[in-house]
Amino acid sequence: MIVGLVAFGHTTNEILTAYPYIDEEDIRQALAYTAWLVEEFEVPLPTA
Repeated sequence: MIVGLVAFGHTTNEILTAYPYIDEEDIRQALAYTAWLVEEFEVPLPTA
Protein backbone atom coordinates (compact mmCIF):
# COMPACT_ATOMS: atom_id res chain seq x y z
CA MET A 1 0.00 0.00 0.00
CA ILE A 2 2.76 2.44 0.93
CA VAL A 3 4.69 1.79 -2.28
CA GLY A 4 1.50 2.30 -4.28
CA LEU A 5 0.92 5.68 -2.65
CA VAL A 6 4.47 6.74 -3.46
CA ALA A 7 4.07 5.49 -7.03
CA PHE A 8 0.93 7.58 -7.47
CA GLY A 9 2.80 10.71 -6.43
CA HIS A 10 1.81 11.14 -2.79
CA THR A 11 4.45 12.87 -0.70
CA THR A 12 5.91 11.46 2.47
CA ASN A 13 4.05 14.12 4.46
CA GLU A 14 0.72 13.18 2.85
CA ILE A 15 1.28 9.52 3.65
CA LEU A 16 2.30 10.26 7.24
CA THR A 17 -0.78 12.46 7.71
CA ALA A 18 -3.10 9.79 6.34
CA TYR A 19 -1.43 7.01 8.35
CA PRO A 20 -0.20 8.55 11.62
CA TYR A 21 0.83 5.17 13.03
CA ILE A 22 3.74 4.86 10.57
CA ASP A 23 6.89 6.96 10.30
CA GLU A 24 9.40 7.89 7.61
CA GLU A 25 11.50 4.81 8.34
CA ASP A 26 8.49 2.60 7.58
CA ILE A 27 8.18 4.23 4.16
CA ARG A 28 11.90 3.77 3.46
CA GLN A 29 11.74 0.14 4.54
CA ALA A 30 8.72 -0.52 2.31
CA LEU A 31 10.60 0.93 -0.66
CA ALA A 32 13.75 -1.00 0.19
CA TYR A 33 11.81 -4.25 0.48
CA THR A 34 10.11 -3.64 -2.85
CA ALA A 35 13.45 -2.89 -4.52
CA TRP A 36 14.88 -6.12 -3.09
CA LEU A 37 11.79 -8.10 -4.11
CA VAL A 38 11.93 -7.10 -7.76
CA GLU A 39 15.56 -8.21 -7.95
CA GLU A 40 14.47 -11.78 -7.27
CA PHE A 41 13.67 -14.02 -10.18
CA GLU A 42 12.19 -17.47 -10.52
CA VAL A 43 14.04 -20.33 -12.13
CA PRO A 44 11.62 -22.83 -13.61
CA LEU A 45 12.27 -26.42 -12.63
CA PRO A 46 12.50 -28.92 -15.47
CA THR A 47 9.43 -31.07 -15.84
CA ALA A 48 9.93 -34.74 -16.33
